[in-house]
Amino acid sequence: MARPRSELGSGPVPDRIWYAAYGSNTDPERLRCYLTGARPAGAVHRPPGTGRDAGAPAGCRDRTPPARSLALVLPGLLYFATESVVWTGGRAFYDPATPAELPVRAYLLTRSQFSDIAAQEMYRPAGTDLDLTEAVRTGRSHLGPGRYETLICPGVFAGLPVLTWTAPWRWREIGGNPPAAAYLDRIGTGLRAAHRWSVGETAGYLASRPGAAGHWSPAAVAELLRGEGDG
Repeated sequence: MARPRSELGSGPVPDRIWYAAYGSNTDPERLRCYLTGARPAGAVHRPPGTGRDAGAPAGCRDRTPPARSLALVLPGLLYFATESVVWTGGRAFYDPATPAELPVRAYLLTRSQFSDIAAQEMYRPAGTDLDLTEAVRTGRSHLGPGRYETLICPGVFAGLPVLTWTAPWRWREIGGNPPAAAYLDRIGTGLRAAHRWSVGETAGYLASRPGAAGHWSPAAVAELLRGEGDG
């Protein structure tokens, strides 16, 4: 299992970074929708503030596919909470301070692509590069109080910083909420392909995450991933 080195940068932030996806963007098809502005299959709505119906350009300035993707494991915990406007059900979040392991799919993106995807996640207009300096140098940067407005840099891989976003709170500070079937299916599909897991391994992992545990059983997640049920 590849892991980033837990060192932080001191020089200028490079133009290319690793975006560590742990939610629905683990599925490259879902990430493609963020790049191009398309609505993903199974989504109920577009994110607020994006798309032609909201009067804002959809997608990223640079719609080029990621130069590379690979499987990484970060320190921390995946959990589900709040209510997704796009999918309904709980959203995926990352608590980097909880002792656990977080499997992700890391995409090699430009800084502008990362910034535009982050803006869409934050329900902000895309088109402005984020200042990633604080996150890369200290491991964390707060861009706002919202659910995906905290940037996390758990380290460096292949000489480039690994970055993702999450909420400012810890997982025990907020009530859990089970994810919708379509959303969970995206995450499972992406993790299976990236980490070469079996259906059983993927189902066992997702069904044990806070927010999903007690609502989604491993058997129900496995049926979902096989296309045999909807939870």
